[in-house]
Amino acid sequence: MKISYPAIIKYSSKEKVYNVEFPDLPGCFTFGDNENEAILNAQEALTGYLESIDSRKLNIPEPSKLKGKDIKFITPDKNVSFAIWLKKSREKQGLSQKQIAQKLNIAYQTYQKFEDPHKSNPTLKTIIRLEEVFHENLISV
Repeated sequence: MKISYPAIIKYSSKEKVYNVEFPDLPGCFTFGDNENEAILNAQEALTGYLESIDSRKLNIPEPSKLKGKDIKFITPDKNVSFAIWLKKSREKQGLSQKQIAQKLNIAYQTYQKFEDPHKSNPTLKTIIRLEEVFHENLISV
């Protein structure tokens, strides 16, 4: 269920900061005074970027598998990561929100909240039921 995007983190001796760029997400940039701050700022920028494109009903790009010494994989906040994973899993199976709600035996409006990063807060029982619907383990022990 973990969604993470590659970020290019490079030190700029001219600006004396670590610049961060997400190649998969046009316009998603940030920086930090040190590498740890740059990574924390990158998580915040990624979370905000994904929330923004999701709220505008734009397509959320798939993360690439870039590799290299300047590449770090950044994960958005858990509520955003969960909501995006859920939406992508549902779409991959070609199901509507109403169909998933019926499979879970819950109200359509309740299911809609699970795909909203601002409202997603499923119970453990619901997560287990979602595992059954999507045939994936969401919880690793």
